[in-house]
Formats: sequence, C-alpha cells, structure tokens
Amino acid sequence: MSSVIGIRHEDKYKMERRTPITPMHVEKLKKEHNLEFIVQSSSKRVFTDIEYKNAGALVEPDLKKCDVIFGVKEISEKDIEKDKTYVFFSHVIKGQPYNMPMLKKMMEMGCNLIDYEVITDEQGKRLIFFGKYAGLAGMINSLWSAGQRLKQLGVKDNPFAELKQSCEYDSLADAKNHISHVGSIIAEKGLPKELLPFTIGFTGYGNVSVGAQEIANLLPSMEISSGELLKLKEKGNYASNVIYKVVFKEEHISKLKAGSKEEFDLQDYYNNPDKYENDFEQYIPHLSILMNCMYWDANYPRIFTKEFARKLYENGNPKTIVIGDVTCDPDGSIEFTHKGTAIEDPVFVYDPISGKPTMGFQGNGFLVMAVDILPSELPRDSSVTFSEALYNMVEPIANADFNLPLAELKIPSQIKRALILKNGKLTPDYEYISEYL
Repeated sequence: MSSVIGIRHEDKYKMERRTPITPMHVEKLKKEHNLEFIVQSSSKRVFTDIEYKNAGALVEPDLKKCDVIFGVKEISEKDIEKDKTYVFFSHVIKGQPYNMPMLKKMMEMGCNLIDYEVITDEQGKRLIFFGKYAGLAGMINSLWSAGQRLKQLGVKDNPFAELKQSCEYDSLADAKNHISHVGSIIAEKGLPKELLPFTIGFTGYGNVSVGAQEIANLLPSMEISSGELLKLKEKGNYASNVIYKVVFKEEHISKLKAGSKEEFDLQDYYNNPDKYENDFEQYIPHLSILMNCMYWDANYPRIFTKEFARKLYENGNPKTIVIGDVTCDPDGSIEFTHKGTAIEDPVFVYDPISGKPTMGFQGNGFLVMAVDILPSELPRDSSVTFSEALYNMVEPIANADFNLPLAELKIPSQIKRALILKNGKLTPDYEYISEYL
C-alpha cells in the first residue's frame, strides 16, 4: 500500500495561494496509481477544498495521518512531525541562516527532505520550477510600478499608469491582453519625450528572464546589444514608440580584475568568481527599468551597490525608474534590496543619500519591486504548470522505502539528487550544509 500523501496549506505568507499538486492531478494519480490524498483545508488556496473533494481527496484540518507531505514554501518548526517525508522549497542549500533552525528540527525528528530546487537532470538543469512565472509576474509588476512611480513624479501622458499589479488580474491571459493594449497605445502615440529612449535591461537568460521578456515583448520592442545601449542616447536615432531591450550575460556583468592578462572565460568565472569584479555599473545610467533575473550568491560581485546608487543620485535624477529585483536576495546583487517585499506591500523607494528605504511609491531615490513570492500573484496558472512538471515524480516518492541504504533506494536519480535529508541525516552531497548549522 502506498503512503498517504498530504498537501499542506501555505502559511508562510498571507498572499501565498499556490499548490504543488492540482485537483486534476490528484484525480489522475488516484485513478492511475491508487494513491490516497489528504488535503489540508485552506480558505485562501487558489483551488478550493470543494475542488479537491470532487477530485477524490479527503480534506482535513491537519496532515497527521500522512507519511509524505508536499508543500510549496518552508514549514514552521512547530509543524514538523517525526519520521515524515517532506517535499518543498526548503531554501537551505546556500546555508541560509533563517532556515537553519527548521533544518535542525527536521534532523532531530528523523525526517526525509526533498527540495524541488535541486531536482535536476544529469546536466544539472532544474526540472521543476516556478521561475518563469516569477519573471512573468515580475515584469507585469515592474511595468505597473513604473506607471505608478511616473504618476508620482508628475509625468503626463504615461500609458503605464493604467496597468495593474499581477495579482489584480483574473489570469495571465487577462494581464497579457491589457499589456498588449498598452503596447498598442505606445505604438500609436509614443512615450513622453522625457522618458526617451525607453530601455529595459534583463540580467540573466534563464527561465526567470525568459518569463520577463515574454511580457516585455507584448510592447512594441526591439532588442539591442549592450554596446548599442551605451550609444543609443548619444546617437539620437531612437524611436519614441519603441521599447529597447537588452539581455545581459555574465561577460557583461563581470570582468577580470585590473592587472589580469586573461580573457573572460565563463567556466573560470563560475569556478573562480573571486578573480572578477563588477562591470555592470556602466550600463545602469542608460536603463529605464532594470529587471534583475539572474542567480547570485555572495561569491560573485554585486551588480548595483549602495555606493554607486549614491554617486548616481548625487549627479542628478537618474534615468532608472524601477528596479524589478526578481532574484530578491536580501543585501544581494542589488545591495539595497534589504528584504523581500509582500504582495500586499510590494515596493519601496531607496534613498541613496540617507541610505534608508521607504515603503510605497513616494520619496527620493530608486523604486524597487522585490516581491519574493511572485509566482503566487499568478497562482492558478503557475500551480497548473508546476503540478504538470511534478506529476510523474509523486508516485515514486510516495512508494519509496527510505529505510533502505541510499545506494539501494529505488527512486529516480533526479529525485535522489534532491534528497537533502534521509532519516534526519544530511546525504553525502549536502554534508557541506553542516558547517552552517
């Protein structure tokens, strides 16, 4: 008999409405694999309790009867139960200090932990992710933020002002239709002269960036190189009814430190990030919107420091209207992103002179949109896509015997690579996390 599978309600954030497994897939898994599901009751989940009941799941207030529990975000220490298998985004693989108490508790309770973030193929490519939806929602929010910020700054004939925050749309299709409408206005009437040339820069080229670009492409857009961006204003041959897009790769973002005779090498950059320094600051003064969509950790140079923000602001009002920090690393690649923001309070203005952020659209400085659960602003669309990717992995996890030695554990290799804890102990690939505990 398979394990009883639980689907937990999400309680880390007020506006978290996603689910890892949709009712449609619960029904299919029950029919095809005879799996039993208990869904924790939730009044805010995008799929209702009734939808899960109709799919054949039991809906109960807790998951005490479940052996395997699927969620989306981290679980509170008080809710971790002994000897259970948990599958969720744990955010522990970088040794994140805020989640070490949770990991310790799971170890003490003898739990198994599978993290979606490290379910990968043989080449290390992630197989289950919300990333594209972070990019989609992040770009929608950033265009909306630009409209609201420009309104505060007194810019007239601002077509972005009619856009809404992602969560205010009924669906992704609804949002796309509205942005396409704004795009047609820009194509016909152009943008205010003081905003020209209007440029959007994307750091990175993975799923997050692809999602963000998909939204930007609904506007009349033209992709240019990083070199062309630097000369665009100076040349003066730009259009008023076009959005100029630039995608920045690693070689645009970082360079070898002064004195080095080597040339930029991508693999060397990954292996020896300490040999490199920021090369991105030259582009920032030319960007209307900066979409930060790239992976970052503390080994790599920051792309936008507090010091550079201060220098820019001291030289007059900079061009940059919005920084859409989709990566959302606190004190990270955008140094003044001091925290991830909530859906219900999504933006702040960072004042480079005082060094202080103020929530909302008003104030002197750079507007930052840094919602850290962006896919939950498109909860139904993102949950369906995620559940489709997860579907074939649910049954092997449910039927796995985690009491067997790791080498004998019969689960697909992509899942085994994501097994961080086995019976409360760090597996060999993740023993490095012990130094952060």
